[in-house]
Amino acid sequence: MKKILSILLLLIAVNTKSQSLKKYPVSKSGCSIYMFCDPGEFEKSYSEDSSKVYTGECVKDGFTYGLICVQLKDSVSSGQDGEALLESYLDFLKGQFNIRSASGYGKGMHLNNNEDIIGIIDYWQAEDKNQWSIQGWTDGKIIAVLYVKGMEQADYNKQQLFFKGFRFPGM
Repeated sequence: MKKILSILLLLIAVNTKSQSLKKYPVSKSGCSIYMFCDPGEFEKSYSEDSSKVYTGECVKDGFTYGLICVQLKDSVSSGQDGEALLESYLDFLKGQFNIRSASGYGKGMHLNNNEDIIGIIDYWQAEDKNQWSIQGWTDGKIIAVLYVKGMEQADYNKQQLFFKGFRFPGM
């Protein structure tokens, strides 16, 4: 009986370790993200309109987990405007990442049931055959794009944990 209990506890510990998320601050943006691996220091740059852009990624089990966080210079006020801006930014990223096909945007999501945070999800395939799962969030002041990419589609449950792990300031 002790052997069985010991083996069971070992299996639980190994499984918990492989699925563990850790919270990382997104530089000095006030945002944070739960990730399966350490993204290191997020790089800060500026977009053409002077919005602050933070990027970071890491690799775990053959998949790249990444975040692009944009602090908008000019915020948008309505949810409809935020969704349109997020969609436009995802369209821009398709060109940057050499995306050749997409499933189509899934809309109407809210992070942690917060009606002020709007989400869009999509699945892409790049020219290099990498499969991308994308989740975008916006509150009108910040755009967050989380992605998981690899040569095959990532585990759905694991990517959903990651996608729901972004935190806006004050969350």
